[in-house]
Amino acid sequence: MTIPASFLQDLLARADIVEVVGRYVQLKKSGGNFMGLCPFHAEKSPSFSVSPSKQFYHCFGCGANGDAIDFLKTYAGMDFVEAVQELAGQCGLQVPEDDASPEERARSAQQRQQQTTLTDVLEKAATAYQKRLRGAARAIDYLKGRGLSGQIAKRFGLGYAPEGWHALAGVFPAYDDPLLVESGLVIVSEEDRDKRYDRFRDRVMFPIRNVKGECIGFGGRVLGDEKPKYLNSPETPVFSKGRELYGLYEARAAVREAGYALVTEGYMDVVALAQLGYANAVATLGTACTSEHMHKLFRFTDSVVFSFDGDDAGQRAARKALDVALPYANDARSVKFLFLPPEHDPDSFIREHGKEAFARFVNEATPLSRFLIESAREGCDLNSAEGRAHLSNNAKPLWALLPDGALKRQLLGEIAARVQLDAQELAQLWALSGSGGGGGSSNARPGPSAPPQRERPAPFGRSSAARARARIAPPSRADIAVRLLLTDMSAWEELSAELQTLLCEQPGDSGALFHWLDAQFHEHGAQPWVALREGMHGQPFEEYALRQINACGGTPIFTGVQANNTDRKLRESIREELHDVLDRMLIERLRAQLTEALSTFGSDPGAPDRYRALQARLRELQMRL
Repeated sequence: MTIPASFLQDLLARADIVEVVGRYVQLKKSGGNFMGLCPFHAEKSPSFSVSPSKQFYHCFGCGANGDAIDFLKTYAGMDFVEAVQELAGQCGLQVPEDDASPEERARSAQQRQQQTTLTDVLEKAATAYQKRLRGAARAIDYLKGRGLSGQIAKRFGLGYAPEGWHALAGVFPAYDDPLLVESGLVIVSEEDRDKRYDRFRDRVMFPIRNVKGECIGFGGRVLGDEKPKYLNSPETPVFSKGRELYGLYEARAAVREAGYALVTEGYMDVVALAQLGYANAVATLGTACTSEHMHKLFRFTDSVVFSFDGDDAGQRAARKALDVALPYANDARSVKFLFLPPEHDPDSFIREHGKEAFARFVNEATPLSRFLIESAREGCDLNSAEGRAHLSNNAKPLWALLPDGALKRQLLGEIAARVQLDAQELAQLWALSGSGGGGGSSNARPGPSAPPQRERPAPFGRSSAARARARIAPPSRADIAVRLLLTDMSAWEELSAELQTLLCEQPGDSGALFHWLDAQFHEHGAQPWVALREGMHGQPFEEYALRQINACGGTPIFTGVQANNTDRKLRESIREELHDVLDRMLIERLRAQLTEALSTFGSDPGAPDRYRALQARLRELQMRL
């Protein structure tokens, strides 16, 4: 998205920086400026100055400075486009897009209006749930039993969804309003479309807020033993579990003050930790950590600590988090893994052992580099040549996910020492071991990069007949997606977290290439083919990528990232084809999930609801196609 420079100048001229900053920081007049406590570091006396005449802020303590757009980017963790859109919205302006067609602009405007309408509906429901909590003795007793105060409940906007099937009818007189269904508050019966009922009933409610503080969904916890214990809002136009982190809005200042974000596994962990003095905690929303989560966290801090239970489930969750974190672990960032005793979560551990003991646990958490090696050596007997070879095979795809830098080079040396090779020998071995990582252990996922080699020998173990069959095999949908994204990498940004994850989870070379593209995009933004080609020299998927490009005619259409008028229609057609291919891939996945959900009927109380939701999603995609 290209925003005209003239619009940016006009926007900053219209915006009042005192009003923008004053929404988040308490300011007092001091001469010609306004002063307040800096939101970017801990201080007791004001050193944060906002100048209305210069439309500029500056902290004399930490040196933070900038204009209104810079403030929103730094304080709210927004990227540049999000900050411009937020500021424009506050000023009543619409952001023009140089490279967007009138249809795209109209669609964007409609989408923004829809999102605003849905968040208004959700805010109204959140307020109603909060009022209901005051008279809900069972819910209050539960929260008090977890050691929560009224002050912390108010800070997180906790509420209560009463018993009964139509409690929200008293909040929204037009109970048949489609917005209630679209926002995830109300469910329409599959058997009778005229029947509808509240999704959340007799549950403590946790509002989920985006980084701007808008309510975008809910998590609800039962007060008894019913299943499921926790229930989330479904995916909506404003809410995606793979993109949002519970408590991030409330934790922003504490994350900056503490210097790290503590990622936990549940709503109650976040609220209880805030009560106990760890207000820098956030939680994933019933799903594994995603690339979107990591990208969002690193907008606020350069240090992330994952907290997991010490049981097998915690170890599996940590391995998934490791895979996601590796492409972001550059030399300026820190990622650690904290494993509590199996009988404890963070809340119970602090209550039993105290804040100091928990702080020691955090300080002694396992660094990403050590956890990578521990994961790779699991089940390997390092006293045997076979065991050391197994470690090498497991470590390669993990190491390959790391961005180039000192950390990656040091780890190569550490892994080499454990397999009793020198670093150069190991790098050469990995470069010669064929595409896809050589089929490592079941826990090791193929990675997007390998030791940098300018000249790569031909792969071993493939006959000329096998190579011929590979050349004439019809392209898979993943192959087509690769061709389209290598032709126009900027399309990656427009894909949802669900679609990006779908592509990264593809087996073999295509999945490895998508992982690499994702890492490249986060590090460098959209790049033309000439830059991508240079960067993939020596990568295990290099031959595969070149095959896909050659299938397109040998030279990608676009040689640069910015499109001219002639390119625009072609780019639109590329995006249409890409979304068509991805919709068909999603349909395949949904059909498999439907079969899985059907097999759990009778053993999983949530299976029927999950099955119906999957059916509805499948019908929606089929109608779109």
